[in-house]
Amino acid sequence: MDYRIVVDAGHGGSDPGAVSGNLRESDFNLKAALYMYNRFKELGVPVTITRDTDRTLTRSERLNTMRNSFGTDPNVIILSNHINAGGGEGAEIVYPLRSSEVLPKAILEAIGEEGQIMRKVYQRVLPEDTSKDYYYIMRETPNTTSLLIEYGFIDNPNDVVKLQNNLEDYAEAVVRAVANYIGVQYVAPNGEVIDENTYIVKRGDTLYSIARLFNVSVDELRRLNNIVGNNLSIGQVLLIPNIDVDNDNSNSNNDTDSNNSYVVVSGDNLYNIALKYGVSVVDLINLNNLSSTVVIPGQVLLIPNKESTTYTVKRGDTLYGIASSYGVSIDEIKSLNNLTSNTLSIGQELLIPTSNTITETNYEVYTVVSGDTLYGIANKYGVSVDDIKTLNNLTSNTLSIGQRLQIPLKEVTSSNFVYTVKRGDTLYGIASSFGLNVIDLINLNNLGSTNLFIGQELLIPQK
Repeated sequence: MDYRIVVDAGHGGSDPGAVSGNLRESDFNLKAALYMYNRFKELGVPVTITRDTDRTLTRSERLNTMRNSFGTDPNVIILSNHINAGGGEGAEIVYPLRSSEVLPKAILEAIGEEGQIMRKVYQRVLPEDTSKDYYYIMRETPNTTSLLIEYGFIDNPNDVVKLQNNLEDYAEAVVRAVANYIGVQYVAPNGEVIDENTYIVKRGDTLYSIARLFNVSVDELRRLNNIVGNNLSIGQVLLIPNIDVDNDNSNSNNDTDSNNSYVVVSGDNLYNIALKYGVSVVDLINLNNLSSTVVIPGQVLLIPNKESTTYTVKRGDTLYGIASSYGVSIDEIKSLNNLTSNTLSIGQELLIPTSNTITETNYEVYTVVSGDTLYGIANKYGVSVDDIKTLNNLTSNTLSIGQRLQIPLKEVTSSNFVYTVKRGDTLYGIASSFGLNVIDLINLNNLGSTNLFIGQELLIPQK
């Protein structure tokens, strides 16, 4: 695809952004943006920048650069560089309601590989209109993939040291993640070429997990990379044995005979791959030993063969009703039976997938009513939008009235207890009464905002 990049240096000139002592957010933003802009040029990626000096940009000037440089289609990626404030610690990425979490998660994990704390990727909506994004950069750049990157907190001593010493490393991590996402050959600043036959070790990786990821043996990895033992280091570049993924018999001599393989292409995410093959995201993660939902172009995924049972259509049956009764999606049934419509006939035999790993013990069912949004439902149950989308194999935020959603139940451990929200409660008040940080409550309960409702249950960590 023809991807183009707009690099934005947030704030600037008379607008310093967040300030702490003699530190100004706008200075950090410009440093990261200039570094990123020059690196994309080196990689041959079409790129522009909103400001390259410490100057004031009006809202319209910034938006005009973003919208007019390359247009407003989804292949235009806007990277808006910012520094947070408020006493927290670590990096986070905000992405628009129209976009997938795949790229922002890849960017956050890349920054984490450079040693920064990874807080979260999330979407933020206008309180007065939850169908719109909170940030004007996202609202007024229609269809683009616009991301707000917060590298750390300017008022946190630990983050200040990291921002002063490691900001260019974090910006390089963004460049690396974006290059992998758009399918551009990544060349490190030292000139080292990182191509499709190499893999950069991430936090949590093991030789076994990497071998499973690329469908090779641990011994092959050791021999090719002259590795003695099992120790790896974050950022280490591994050579990956060539895999002939186009050969129908390529898996005939390993332990994956019962599964098909799929090569990830640019724009893929686990949700659309799962939907395409009529399997669950959980099955894909477990079979491929994935540590996150991030996939990269060229990655080989094993696709589980679905077990099934047979159902004979009766009078009054609908696909929706059958799918609900078996706890699977309509798309799973249609994919397994090669159906091109929702029309059924009495006596028709349907294959019903039975490999769903979700049981009644870890979710409850919610029926969508008029006015519902994924954000509102997630907030009501104290879970994240991503949790609901993963459990229900959703590829967008669109809901339909009467749709049944599986809502993951929150697991209460011995180190937490439950507090029920009362009239007049605020997140800040609850945190203060228990001697906690608001951020800790938000993270523990996967809250998308600080809004609460009466009767909502919150996990409170015991000290």
